[in-house]
Amino acid sequence: MNRSYEIMFIVRPDIEEAEIDKIVETFSGYITQGGGAVKQVEKMGRRRLAYTVRKFNDGFYILLIVDSPASLVHEIERRLRVSEQVIKFITVRTDEEDKRVAKIKKHRDAHVKRSAQPQPGAAQPVAEPAAAQPEAVEPEVEATPEPAATEA
Repeated sequence: MNRSYEIMFIVRPDIEEAEIDKIVETFSGYITQGGGAVKQVEKMGRRRLAYTVRKFNDGFYILLIVDSPASLVHEIERRLRVSEQVIKFITVRTDEEDKRVAKIKKHRDAHVKRSAQPQPGAAQPVAEPAAAQPEAVEPEVEATPEPAATEA
């Protein structure tokens, strides 16, 4: 059973771009040979690390989004661990999160917001041209003083 994973790893900063491409191709090859599929490869570039790792303060970040069986992911992690060029890596299973997000989206689409529904009994105002609307003029009425109330 193939599941979705995000594999992010950090390559040493002293490695050239051509070697980084070779590393990415190598790990992508391991995945495809093992029965998995690489959905996306994203090179995030050189970034500063939050803390020093193996005496490096920065590194090249690479993200692989793959569909593969769990046994293949364990093998990829083992190979990342023994690779000298890779200084740090993490693997995250994302298929459960994708299912959860799809369920929430389906629920939201099924329920329409009340503010989006037309209100019963409320007529929709129709805009008429200003020239067609007659202006109502109220006659001015003089105020008559009312008698003062007397208390008994």
